[in-house]
Amino acid sequence: MTEIDRTSGLPIDPDALRRSAAGVLRGNWEHGYTVPSRRLYPHQWSWDSAFIAIGWAQISPARGRQELHSLFASQWSDGRVPHIVFNPRVARDAYFPGPDFWRSRDVPEAPNRRAGGRETSGIVQPPVHAVAVWEVYAAAPALGRRFLRRMYPRLRAQHDYLVRERSAGNGLVVIVHPWESGQDNSPAWDAELAAVPLPDRPEGPLAGHRRHDLDHVNAAERPTGADYARYVAIAEAYRGHGYRDAAALPTHPFVVVDPLFNALLAWAEEALAHIADEIGEPSEPHRRRAAELRNALLEHCYDPGAGLFRALDRHGAPIPESTVSGLAPLLLDLPEDVVDGLVTAITGPHFGLNDRVPLPSYDLTGAAFDSTRYWRGPAWINTSWLVLRGLERHGRDADVATLRTAMLTAVRDQGFREYFDPNTGACRGVGDFSWSAALTLDLLTGQQAQPSRPLATARG
Repeated sequence: MTEIDRTSGLPIDPDALRRSAAGVLRGNWEHGYTVPSRRLYPHQWSWDSAFIAIGWAQISPARGRQELHSLFASQWSDGRVPHIVFNPRVARDAYFPGPDFWRSRDVPEAPNRRAGGRETSGIVQPPVHAVAVWEVYAAAPALGRRFLRRMYPRLRAQHDYLVRERSAGNGLVVIVHPWESGQDNSPAWDAELAAVPLPDRPEGPLAGHRRHDLDHVNAAERPTGADYARYVAIAEAYRGHGYRDAAALPTHPFVVVDPLFNALLAWAEEALAHIADEIGEPSEPHRRRAAELRNALLEHCYDPGAGLFRALDRHGAPIPESTVSGLAPLLLDLPEDVVDGLVTAITGPHFGLNDRVPLPSYDLTGAAFDSTRYWRGPAWINTSWLVLRGLERHGRDADVATLRTAMLTAVRDQGFREYFDPNTGACRGVGDFSWSAALTLDLLTGQQAQPSRPLATARG
């Protein structure tokens, strides 16, 4: 049955969208994993692969399993899952910063020190992987219990690394680079970035490096050169400590608590509890950790006046910027008044829920709002999908339907773009973007599922 977009009156043909989305994933498949984009992102990215695996689960659970196996094959011995795993078939200077910048080959904990290991970056990304593992398993449980047994200790090590090495001292974990948030140039990081000291050398931190992103995307849609200079300086500082958090954190130039990162860690702990139950491992420690993270988010990050969660600076002070990250804790079991506050923020003027365009990445009324530039306003499918899953969890079915229609309308009209103008819906970034296609497949499947699905249920 063809769904009608309530605003335009035009049909959304789910079968046509499904075929198109599957075609994007197949076109971006690369020797055991999926690149985010053939044009701009020629390697494997961490949280991209998690979202992509959720899409593969709808059309090829075997590829979903392979996607995640490929990523975790490059897990460091300390448990971290690096944000980039480099493709050795791609020229070393084809993407910046590439393997020669990160120098993981010099780090004992990195996988390239082991036989057959691939070079990686040294930082991480939001830990949504346990959710992806569970949903890939749930798509084909008869074939997947061995997959759960193989992935469970790796996921547990990933979470243990974050809680052990990245503790903020208040029950939450910190990130050490804007790239670790997945929302690189969010206005939430502006004050922290402005305070980052740049190396005292005339040529600046970008000397000798070339930004290949500007070969593929208009500069007005990407982070500025000043942002990139500070990204490089932060990464160099972390690299200078051998990527060892205990040594780096006391003087590191960027240390913040991101509510999205912490909410996804809690959500992933819930998924890990499901996995543990399925394979006969103790699940209570995971449920307890999920609850502790949720409680810490409520205590330290929730702003009842704004109806959303705030990031925290290195001193634990709230950062007064309203971003989509502050809506992500909706994925968790929250008090009803907090859910009401988040839904009011989503549907009100700050995020402007409608059935034409996905949710903006930043407050539509904010002083730093930019409808074009990367995470400073544009709408993304993945963060909208996370909010949609949160709305589903809390039974806000009318808002779920509105947001799903907006997301499907965007990809129908503009293709599987990296991001969209939050006012007009116009395409931004690169095309044939893998997680936009993957999560469209999940949305189309979700239309037939029961409402309020915090995690997938096993099929058959």
